[in-house]
Amino acid sequence: MTTNEHSSRLTGFYNQTIAERRDVIAAWAEFDAADRSALDGGLDENMADRLVENAIGLFSLPLAVAPNFVINGREIIIPLVIEEPSVVAAMANAARLARAGGGFRTGSSEPVMIGQMQLLDVPNPAAAAARILDEKEALLAQIADLHPTIRKLGGGLRDLQVRFLNDTPAGAMLVVHLLMDTRDAMGANAINTACETLAPELEALSGGRALLRILSNLSDQRLAWAECSIPVSAFASDEYDGEDVAQGIYEANAFALADPYRAATHNKGIFNGIDAVALATGQDWRAIGAGGHAYAARDGHYRALTAWDVAQGYLYGRLEMPLAVGTVGGMTRLHPAVRTNLRLLGDPNARELAEIIVAAGLAQNLAALRALVSEGIQRGHMALHARRQR
Repeated sequence: MTTNEHSSRLTGFYNQTIAERRDVIAAWAEFDAADRSALDGGLDENMADRLVENAIGLFSLPLAVAPNFVINGREIIIPLVIEEPSVVAAMANAARLARAGGGFRTGSSEPVMIGQMQLLDVPNPAAAAARILDEKEALLAQIADLHPTIRKLGGGLRDLQVRFLNDTPAGAMLVVHLLMDTRDAMGANAINTACETLAPELEALSGGRALLRILSNLSDQRLAWAECSIPVSAFASDEYDGEDVAQGIYEANAFALADPYRAATHNKGIFNGIDAVALATGQDWRAIGAGGHAYAARDGHYRALTAWDVAQGYLYGRLEMPLAVGTVGGMTRLHPAVRTNLRLLGDPNARELAEIIVAAGLAQNLAALRALVSEGIQRGHMALHARRQR
């Protein structure tokens, strides 16, 4: 990923015309003529017909940018596809606040996806599980060469695990998990192909019947996280004490950790940011949402995905969640605007992109909580909506 030495802090950017903003971003990211053209949408009817069945036209959404981000010491401007003006303004403002503490620090685990193979009518589940695990290495070897490009890049099969589901409406089941490092691919096609190829062998070993053979969108082996530490003084204004605002953010997050009714709205705000970046970069935002919400309920209680705390004059925040994204194949290859948006981000690999997306989610949560505990969510929200009526 390339490094931009110039600052992402763009003061007064929102006051400029679209043409002026485009010139600023094109110069900042060193766009060529094709990149600039792609900012008009980049999709024509012929491409739409290739991408989706029964296409009848195109549907447009605004492409915006959130400036001011510093992620792991790197200046970043984040592309967003979204129709809600307050999300863009709030995210940019939160990124500006985070700069007071050095910006966002991010990390991620290896890009390991999970495939599931459902085995039914297994006569002796315990014995079947033992046989499958005894043959683990041989089973993995049988499908090791299915995806040579992934393997050449350092990815490939990582493990095979067995789970029992003893109490379902359809009776007991044996579920086999296949773990695969898919590198810069999101990996759905790769893991699905591997599961379908392996299923007959599992039927023979278990004496059962293989039904579903598909990835899980609860990709909890493929996590990304973002953190920030912001001096409470950064939240001070003529109207509000910085310590009070920071304490309010902590207390509001505690509410969302304890109450699922609040957590649903809290996490929806996180996905306001995550989905906007996912759409701009050609990701399966539906899969990301499904995995994130499932992860929020992983202990049996649906709760906030974020953690906020106040200590020693700083507000500390962290967001960790599954993030299965890709930078090769699919929309990232076909859609000109997606390719341009990835260029704006410095052509990240899949793990770097996941870390940018999770930082955007944490920034959006920070902005929402700050507004809720100070002037209220509606002041800025409705002011920006009023622009639409001009």
